[in-house]
Amino acid sequence: MTRPVLYIAITSHGFGHAVRAASVAAAIQQLCPDILLVLVTTVPRWLLESYIPGDFIHRPRAFDVGVIQSDSLTMDKAATLEKLQEIRRSQNAIIRGEVNFIRTNRVGLILADIPPLAASIGKSAGIPCWMLSNFGWDFIYRDWGGEFGEIADGISECYSQCDRLFRLPLHEPMSAFPEITDVGLTGGIPQYTPEELRDRFSLTAPTDKTILLTFGGLSLEAIPYDNLHAFPDWQFITFDQKAPILPNLLKITGRHNYRPVDFMPICGRVVSKPGYSTFAEALRLEVPIVSLTREGFAEAPLLIEGIQNYAHHQILAPQEFFSSRWEFLHQTPQPPRRQEMIEKHGTTAIAQAVVNHFQSS
Repeated sequence: MTRPVLYIAITSHGFGHAVRAASVAAAIQQLCPDILLVLVTTVPRWLLESYIPGDFIHRPRAFDVGVIQSDSLTMDKAATLEKLQEIRRSQNAIIRGEVNFIRTNRVGLILADIPPLAASIGKSAGIPCWMLSNFGWDFIYRDWGGEFGEIADGISECYSQCDRLFRLPLHEPMSAFPEITDVGLTGGIPQYTPEELRDRFSLTAPTDKTILLTFGGLSLEAIPYDNLHAFPDWQFITFDQKAPILPNLLKITGRHNYRPVDFMPICGRVVSKPGYSTFAEALRLEVPIVSLTREGFAEAPLLIEGIQNYAHHQILAPQEFFSSRWEFLHQTPQPPRRQEMIEKHGTTAIAQAVVNHFQSS
């Protein structure tokens, strides 16, 4: 008897899409180890392995581009448009290649976050394509206008072929999708206790004076680490491999073993840019969020509004982060504007739906 095969297609943009898709993949594997996972993405394998403990196949393929960036805030629209047009010219060949792979390997379901071509691949292969996200790339590109409008229309057409969307919190309407199931937040679960981490890294600062600086897979070009000298009795934690050596800065270099979510429970605040996966993991763990604003990216206001509604938060203009002495750390985060809690169990809900699909087919 052959194993059921799940094909997980992940947007080639930063690490956030891979984090939430891999979180769901890990939950699927835990619920039904018999399902063979094929992760189709250009993100490094170590990132996937940091979320998925068991075996999986890594198929490095890119079906979209997201936004080409030099760091987590700086976008190159011209390069993005050029790459999008290149993908559009070769999309028929891409689809043919993946359909052959899917049929050869008897894939039973596509789960995508959230490359538009995945829906077209599913349609051509004759298998269902489900997607998960809080936004579509049509939403991002349409906001840019000009030649991106035509690109956005083509993406919306692809999304209309999707069989089911799991719409995550902090979302745009995603009206191109014909069938929408709203679910809760996705994200990883810390794999160490706070005591283990404090002991392993000799961390003695209290939680309210422990700050995680995390800006996604692309990081930032110029984090003003000199500001840390003004906080000698505070502890800062970063995954930035270019960070300087400072007495109150813990630089996590064993990236294969540790993730930002592992350190969140020992931190009083997470300092970040608008990004769904970081926000979702902090919201799930109820850790206050300090976020920079981000211009020109339509998802950012939705994410900022989401943490204002559901998290203790501070919102910073970029100059407050790059040009100030970080006085914001001496201020108390604002309480959430809403009293109701945000739904936190999206990872399990999506995973269970996938398992149910295979068990009933």
